[in-house]
Amino acid sequence: MEKGHTQKILSVFIEGMKEANATVETIFAKRFKIRPCLGDFQCWYDKVGKCIQNDDMEKLYPKLREADILVLAIPIYFPFPGEVQNLLNRLMPLVEPVLEFHDGRTRAKFHDDVKISKIVLVSTGGWWEKENMEILVHFVEHMARDSNVEFSGAVLRPHAFLMDEYKEKADEILTAVKNAGTQLIKEGKMSKDTLEVISQPLQSEKDLRDWYNKAYQKAKESSS
Repeated sequence: MEKGHTQKILSVFIEGMKEANATVETIFAKRFKIRPCLGDFQCWYDKVGKCIQNDDMEKLYPKLREADILVLAIPIYFPFPGEVQNLLNRLMPLVEPVLEFHDGRTRAKFHDDVKISKIVLVSTGGWWEKENMEILVHFVEHMARDSNVEFSGAVLRPHAFLMDEYKEKADEILTAVKNAGTQLIKEGKMSKDTLEVISQPLQSEKDLRDWYNKAYQKAKESSS
């Protein structure tokens, strides 16, 4: 959601990028009508680099080709929102299937007119541990590698909704988020220490688990 926890983290991350003189454009997937990929590979072997579907992705392809860094802001769902999945699947026309084999995997690359050199993930979740977002981190990391560009790390904020209750720690986290955005532009990477501050726990795992279980039990009882 545009006013949700992921957007809150992303907006501060972008502030940091802009302070380092980056030009940033934000695209909300749900604002666009993007159909699922048909998977017929015509963008690879017929009309090279061109999707046969005529929808709102046509507005996004030129922007994506000109971007130096692609920051994907995705909340963890099960595993992530459908409209984001559609957008990511529709990136196929940007990929040139000149195949290589290294690190035990078949790899392609972006077309020469695609300027993306780094991909970054920004994600939030509701559960206690950041490991709950591993499936999303692995997905984006492999997406970068399969396109032969750098995966420049992940800004992860577990149990993000609790930031409203822990203002002092939340301020520390948001400062680190801003610093991460600045580091990405100035240094080309985000420091491990900065990312650990962003992902720090706000309360114990047991306390959060007990809260979830009590909330569900209350909902279950009121529904019966």
